[in-house]
Amino acid sequence: MSRRQCVLDAINFIETTKVPKDLGGMRSTSISCFNYRALRKQLGLEDRLPMVYDDGQMLAIPESDVLDALDCDVAFIQEDSTNAYDVRKNFKPYNFNNRLESLVLKPKKYKVMDNGTIMHNDHLMPPSAVVFNLPHAGQKFDVHKLYKKPLKQLKEELERKVITPRRLEKLVASCEKARASTDRAIFLGGIELFLDFIGGVANGSMLILLEPEYVHEAYKLRTEYAIRNYERVIPAIKDYVDIILSGNNDMGTQNATIVAPELNKEFFTNYFKQGNDVIHSLAPSMKTFLHSCGAIYEILDYIIEANFDIVNPVQWTAGGHSYKEWKDKGRNKIAFWGGGVDSQHVLPLAGPLEVAKQAKEVTDYMKKDGGFIFCNIHNITAEITPENIIAMYNAV
Repeated sequence: MSRRQCVLDAINFIETTKVPKDLGGMRSTSISCFNYRALRKQLGLEDRLPMVYDDGQMLAIPESDVLDALDCDVAFIQEDSTNAYDVRKNFKPYNFNNRLESLVLKPKKYKVMDNGTIMHNDHLMPPSAVVFNLPHAGQKFDVHKLYKKPLKQLKEELERKVITPRRLEKLVASCEKARASTDRAIFLGGIELFLDFIGGVANGSMLILLEPEYVHEAYKLRTEYAIRNYERVIPAIKDYVDIILSGNNDMGTQNATIVAPELNKEFFTNYFKQGNDVIHSLAPSMKTFLHSCGAIYEILDYIIEANFDIVNPVQWTAGGHSYKEWKDKGRNKIAFWGGGVDSQHVLPLAGPLEVAKQAKEVTDYMKKDGGFIFCNIHNITAEITPENIIAMYNAV
């Protein structure tokens, strides 16, 4: 069985002998560039500088030899990078003010400030940090004056993001090359329907309650333009891509959904379903993927109703419901991509034996009846030891 078929069987609820595994299939299942070289060394692989393809989260591209060593089954592709084939020639050296020897796409965009903080596009990485961020996490909130982006401005921004013929030509060529270069399942990111909380979680959730008409109009626009991109892209890449990131919205906190479940249905389910229905009509075999962090157990039924095939990161550690409850609620209805290890307590704080024990216990239950692709809950962050990473994958 090919790695690709193993992944597709799992998504189609066929229980296979081998549990498919992922590292870096999308940006929330990847690894920090700060521990990537240590992982390569622990695996006995050639020392290579990490290629930083997400410089917000400071993520490294997991290369094919790492995927081979950990027995992973998914390769990613987006417009400017992939790990389905070698793209190292596109990257240039940069050392992040002598903190990290690495390769980046555009070294000139970084500026080192007098206090050692590195800056790009108003994002900051202080000397002690391992990620970039914005002041207020980019979500400054004024309870007396809610932020509303004018709909005309939003439409102009969305118009500029419509896939051009030239961009589409390059993307199709990359997808075709990816399919020819690996037997791994191909995961495409970068053209999803993004229904973010406008102006941040606090601001956007208040808008939903106080100005629902405006939010609906904004989400209608986003959906319209996402579908326009789908109609251009999907027919051209459907023979090369297996999974597409079609939704990317954190809808949960550590304890509950950000807005009430019935509001999730009204403001998210209906729009996501429109986008997913278009994808499935254009490419019936392509699988749709939702990334949504937090305690979203209470809205799993709405996520299924929105026609998502897969949900991630399966953060069962949030909200008071066990991984067994998550599995039982979604069994034969939606595939769970992630949730393999408790990333807040066990993976960073326990030793390899305990990590392996939990990974095996979770997997033994989640794999029943198919519908499970193994990986950590979200990214492997900078403090995780290579021993724990290897123990986690080897246990499965």
